[in-house]
Amino acid sequence: MNSEAWRRIVAWLVDWLCFLVWLVLLAAVGIPLYLAGVTTGWSAVTTNVVSALLTALPLTIFLAVLESGPRQATIGKRVLGLKVVGARDGGRLTFARALLRNALKVALPWTIGHAAAIGLVGSTTVGPGLVALTVAAYVLPIVWVGTLFAGAGRTPYDRAGAARVVRV
Repeated sequence: MNSEAWRRIVAWLVDWLCFLVWLVLLAAVGIPLYLAGVTTGWSAVTTNVVSALLTALPLTIFLAVLESGPRQATIGKRVLGLKVVGARDGGRLTFARALLRNALKVALPWTIGHAAAIGLVGSTTVGPGLVALTVAAYVLPIVWVGTLFAGAGRTPYDRAGAARVVRV
């Protein structure tokens, strides 16, 4: 078994536990607004944009700041003794490269999954576009995890950000 892949998965789970605090705070505000009817007239597009701005965007930026910062690691990676480095030079990632990496790792699958969920809940018919979104919402994270166990263990988002994850 690839212990480095498992280490990265556990680090990611630690990061998600931390992010759950933010989601609970959002729910504490959002649920009363929903129950009060404030969001009743929102279209699926509006709901998805607001959701992305309040969830995927801040998480993506937060992770990019941590991975491009002095410790080069998210909270989970620090706990598991990992850091993100440049693939070529082993140095610190720029914020732009860390942002691209996390946009592909987090924002893209999150937004696709959320759009599929909103579409499925708000639709009486399921067309080919919604089916494609739903399939992508499941396939993309499976591919991301699968690539951790293949070859050098560098995911497509690692490659796009010219990064690799190493032990400290």
